Amino acid sequence: MTGPVAAPRSALVLGGNSDIAHAVLWQLAAEGLDRVVLAARDTDAVRVRLQARPLPIIDVIVEEWDALDVGAHGRLIERAVTALGTIDLVLCAVGSLGHSAGIDTSTEGAAALFESNFAGPATAITAAARPLAAQGHGTIVVFSSVAGLRARRSNYLYGSAKAGLDTFTQGLADAMRGKGVRVHLIRPGFVHSKMTAGLRPAPFATTTDAVAAAVVAAVVSGRSRIVHVPRLLGPLFAVLGAVPRPIWRRIAGDR
Repeated sequence: MTGPVAAPRSALVLGGNSDIAHAVLWQLAAEGLDRVVLAARDTDAVRVRLQARPLPIIDVIVEEWDALDVGAHGRLIERAVTALGTIDLVLCAVGSLGHSAGIDTSTEGAAALFESNFAGPATAITAAARPLAAQGHGTIVVFSSVAGLRARRSNYLYGSAKAGLDTFTQGLADAMRGKGVRVHLIRPGFVHSKMTAGLRPAPFATTTDAVAAAVVAAVVSGRSRIVHVPRLLGPLFAVLGAVPRPIWRRIAGDR
């Protein structure tokens, strides 16, 4: 599948209070997006956000949904199909940062990180992919992270969960070939947002608007893509992946 495609008219957002997701919606609204379902656990927070800065989209529906409740995924997809008719875009922005989540993290804390960053999103995307394949068109955008490309001692729990989601998304992209569904894997570095507020920025830190612009470009590109934001992180981590572990430990430090 190659060549530019029309921007989506309808979208389901898994993780409806994400700063990056809202930045994407703002940019897609300018391209014709007019119907969206925002699925989130804290619907009150989403509504407060929308009151403060309403999305320039005709129909915005907020649905209560917990990514960790596997049984809820199918029900959410049914409600989204009913509300939207067809789902042109599924945007998965579910996750928790888990900064400095390492050996001192509790067993329960580790399980929560794995579930919120891998198991929950992956099972939800699996449910969402079925109606897109059945209708024969659509786009799935999944946010991973460069943290999943090589483990660091300070956040290897978060990184390993993102590595699982990353591998899952690559396999999904292959599985969707020939079904009319494009899958985009987004690997941002440090992004200035409410999730990272108070943290020391990593090198090559970027913004939600920059990530959104890269997502929109991928969506209208007409082919499944792996996108690094900023783009430099792609070749950089290709090199860092080959660096011997003792050197990598010194480079990564306590980040």
